[in-house]
Amino acid sequence: MGIIAWILIGLIAGAIAKALTPGKDPGGCLVTMLIGIVGGLLGGWLGKLIFGVHSINGFFHLSTWIAAIIGSVIVLFVYRLLSGQRSR
Repeated sequence: MGIIAWILIGLIAGAIAKALTPGKDPGGCLVTMLIGIVGGLLGGWLGKLIFGVHSINGFFHLSTWIAAIIGSVIVLFVYRLLSGQRSR
C-alpha cells in the first residue's frame, strides 16, 4: 500500500480515534486530520515492525484499519499529554 492510501485511511482513522477517546481535544478538525494521518502512518509502521507483514494487507482489509485506528489513538493520547502540559 502506498503513502497516499495511508493518508486517506489516516483521515478516517483520526475521526474514529477521536470518537473512541472521550475528552476535549485542544484543536479542531485540521488537528484531527493531522493526528489521523500521523496515526495511520504509525499504525502501518508498527504493523510492519511488530507483526512482520509488508504494508499490512491492503486498503480494504480489517487489519489495515485496526492498525491505523490504534496508531491514531496512540498519537491522540500523546498529543493530549503534550498539549495539556503546555497549557499549565
